[in-house]
Amino acid sequence: MVFMKKVLLYLALALTVVVCMCACVSTNADFASATPATGKTASFSYEHDPRLNPEAMKDIVGNPDAVYGFSPDPASTRLGSYASYDWTDPAFVEQARQERIGYHDSMQTMTDIVDKMTKDGASMEEITRAVSAERNRLRLAVYDDNPEGLAEVKKSNLATYGHEDGPTADELFVKYGSWEVVMQKAFSPNLGMDACCGLYDIYFDQYVQLGLATY
Repeated sequence: MVFMKKVLLYLALALTVVVCMCACVSTNADFASATPATGKTASFSYEHDPRLNPEAMKDIVGNPDAVYGFSPDPASTRLGSYASYDWTDPAFVEQARQERIGYHDSMQTMTDIVDKMTKDGASMEEITRAVSAERNRLRLAVYDDNPEGLAEVKKSNLATYGHEDGPTADELFVKYGSWEVVMQKAFSPNLGMDACCGLYDIYFDQYVQLGLATY
């Protein structure tokens, strides 16, 4: 894209993210139509094993009774509040899967923000602040029709960041030290939750582009 060529010199890291997101969003319709689990699938296995990726396993545990072989770790600050749900229940896991796909789809708006603000001449900091705020909004918006799920994600945010809406851009800058890395993190999904929802293989190429996994 012409947009990517124009900003390649100063948005190299962010553009890697944008390319990845565009590729993933363009195929999400296929993801949503992928065959879901219809029962307990102790034999289910991923082509790319989440157990080999510490980034994926930091928030989850192997669970042979779970639909996709994994469930949130009760000790995890990020996903622990989801451990009480029945990850062996195909109906619940399918609902979680569809909500998760919807969240991935919605992140196209973040790519649109990068595109527009770059064309308008905004700085990396300005773009990253806007993208970070949109990431927080999207993470809550996916639960608009699920009050219980919204309460859980707010609880997780509060435990992890100290407030319900998610981390502020300033907090992330202090944590990571550069706006480029904050941008990268904004586009980075939770690999563990994807694994619990049967999506780890589907988004694996995205993880590699973001430096969260290797082939």
